[in-house]
Amino acid sequence: MNITVNNKPVATEATTLLALSKELNLPEKGVAVAISNQMIPRSEWASTTISEGTSIIIIKAACGG
Repeated sequence: MNITVNNKPVATEATTLLALSKELNLPEKGVAVAISNQMIPRSEWASTTISEGTSIIIIKAACGG
């Protein structure tokens, strides 16, 4: 299926947000994910389904000064 991640087209076989995070090799901590401008808590990733055309924003925490 085709989805959008950070405004870029991505082809994926994942059907949940958790599966997508594993497919994209996202780190265990320091990552926030939003679907349709709504933040999804990590505790809900396994039960959050994604479908054709879903738009996802992934934000990775950065340290620095």
